[in-house]
Amino acid sequence: MNVQPQDPKDELQPDDELNQLAAKHHELEDRLHELTAKHYLSEPEQVEEVTLKKKKLQLKDRMEDIRRNRQGRTHHG
Repeated sequence: MNVQPQDPKDELQPDDELNQLAAKHHELEDRLHELTAKHYLSEPEQVEEVTLKKKKLQLKDRMEDIRRNRQGRTHHG
């Protein structure tokens, strides 16, 4: 009895989510490098830089949560 969930996100394993988060983190990192390579940032670019840094931190925290949960699961059974 294979019941497929309606939402493909329901099927995501922690590894899949971790990979997606890591890929997004890498994209943000690349964009930040583009911005920091400039000598002058316009006001919108300055705002973008701050926003990107916040998003990167959120992604990093989420990845750490997933890793911690995974370690907890493997240690307890």
